[in-house]
Amino acid sequence: MKKKDEQLLFCLSDQTNPYANLALEEFLLWHVRPGERVLYLWQNRHTVVIGINQNPWKECHIRDLEADGGFLARRMSGGGAVFHDLGNLNFTFLALEDYYAVDKQLDVIVCAIKKIGIQAEKSGRNDLLVDGKKFSGNAFYHARGHCFHHGTLLVDVNLSHLSKYLNVSPSKLQSKGVNSVRSRVVNLKALVPAMTIESLQKALIEAFGEIYGGQPRPFPACRLNQRQITAFEEKYASWDWRLGRKLPFTAEYHTRFPWGDLTLQFCVEKGVIFDAVAYSDGMDTHFIQILGHALKGLPFSSSEINDRLLKLSETTPVDHTILKDMTRFISENNF
Repeated sequence: MKKKDEQLLFCLSDQTNPYANLALEEFLLWHVRPGERVLYLWQNRHTVVIGINQNPWKECHIRDLEADGGFLARRMSGGGAVFHDLGNLNFTFLALEDYYAVDKQLDVIVCAIKKIGIQAEKSGRNDLLVDGKKFSGNAFYHARGHCFHHGTLLVDVNLSHLSKYLNVSPSKLQSKGVNSVRSRVVNLKALVPAMTIESLQKALIEAFGEIYGGQPRPFPACRLNQRQITAFEEKYASWDWRLGRKLPFTAEYHTRFPWGDLTLQFCVEKGVIFDAVAYSDGMDTHFIQILGHALKGLPFSSSEINDRLLKLSETTPVDHTILKDMTRFISENNF
């Protein structure tokens, strides 16, 4: 039942620059108030967005993308690389932890899709399907009690650009039981030709109100601090955030687990790890994010690395399955 202090707010971006849209998303994340649930709807033009722990050079054909006037962007959440154009609608649900419920948020999407005449289903934790084909991928972020859940909705995306700009590993496709990235996705407009981005936005706002039992109202413009949003935009557009540093590694190890892929790169000098980095499209992001720094200065040894991982897990939460898979993989490679 809806509590008296709960409020439903929606925010529609009028930008198509990915750095501006990601900046507004982060601003909303840190400024959502107790009792509020915010639905943010936004579109990026000609953009590849990678997860927080992904290697941009391996996930995206950056030169081709930029030659065609496109953007490479990195988001705060985990998960894999996605392509956005103006045939895609992005959504973000933002709330404090006590008001955040992924299943209910996914119900909003399923309800909205039903309103335009399509029966959708949830698949796993981060996909929505129609007849076995994906039209929406989802990712998640939480820190300091603030949470968001965002995703894509393929309405009329140029699907040829998925294979042109995204470098999806064969092992990932094999794990999905398909031969190409294009064969596992579907545009909603192919199922309901009359639908538009605007009609989908309307359906989402209506479904938001129906699922939560309230009347959504616009996010107050007076609460948007443009100075802070501009600072976030500068971060997302920066070289350091998007591309980081390219490690001159001397050893690289790669594998794929049910929870995502993992690449470990090491720069080793005289048997000691001088530098390291971990890349992954997994949803459990923080442990991966701090892994490289935690391994610096260690002897380049499987046992030493695994000991450090086990100690790190005592202070940094990590799923038991992920820790077990990683330590086994490192042991099997016998550094």
